[in-house]
Amino acid sequence: MNIAVNFGILASKRAVLDVPVCDLDWDSALAFTNQLANVPTGQTVIAFLNAHNANLMMKFEDYHELLQNQLVFPDGFGLDIASALLHGEPFPANLNGTDFIPALMTYMSAGKRIGLVGATPEVLEDAAGAFRRRCPWHTFIPVSDGYLDHEKSLKVIEKIETLGLDVLVVCMGTPRQERWVARYIRPEHARLVMTGGALFDFVSGRVPRASHLLRSLRLEWAYRFWNEPRRLAGRYLVGIPIFFFHLLRFRFGKRALPSYMRLAEPLLKPTEKSKPERPPLDMAVGKQRGAAR
Repeated sequence: MNIAVNFGILASKRAVLDVPVCDLDWDSALAFTNQLANVPTGQTVIAFLNAHNANLMMKFEDYHELLQNQLVFPDGFGLDIASALLHGEPFPANLNGTDFIPALMTYMSAGKRIGLVGATPEVLEDAAGAFRRRCPWHTFIPVSDGYLDHEKSLKVIEKIETLGLDVLVVCMGTPRQERWVARYIRPEHARLVMTGGALFDFVSGRVPRASHLLRSLRLEWAYRFWNEPRRLAGRYLVGIPIFFFHLLRFRFGKRALPSYMRLAEPLLKPTEKSKPERPPLDMAVGKQRGAAR
């Protein structure tokens, strides 16, 4: 591993709302992440920041702090706008987890043991099968669905400790997945940990993706909004203006957020029986208003 090159990559970041975000092109990001999966000690946790996640981290201080201590890749057109506004140019690449994680698995030529946590049992199995067909040289292990309270989480960790994983992919919705990783996952569990949101839904084929044309135009958000207007109305119609509000505050130096817009601790009333695609929050890990995929 070229240590000098990697220190250069680690230093190549742009701050977005006080979170350092890697400004890498696709080739550099894949090569660098592949090296991280092969280090003999330590652990790297990779998260993906988009406009929706950014709004959540501005509301929940614990989530903001978690992202400040993880390796963060830019996800979506909103981060390009943020980078252009705050740093004068967009990010070199849209390294969203839905594209990047499968691409990384294809890029890694040496066989890895890859654990999968999240979604429903059926979606998890379908996603594992899709990954096996795509990358048969890896061993994909569906560890657990995403319905994890504290007691079940402890049992899942006991299982993980016996698996000898190289890579762990956790898809529970944000910020729940990042909180779960921070609380339960240790360096000996896997060298590389990635949080993927709704990745398993897409990989399994349960949720369709936009065409390559729309994705190349950075319009996948519009496709998703068209297909799920009720669920995503708040995220886009309300969330996008809020995101720009935060960017403008940082651009013009007014960083302090009004107290009524920020929560010192994550808050959420216990949810009723959750829908299959959105597992109930683990009250011990942290609560928030409606964990989004």
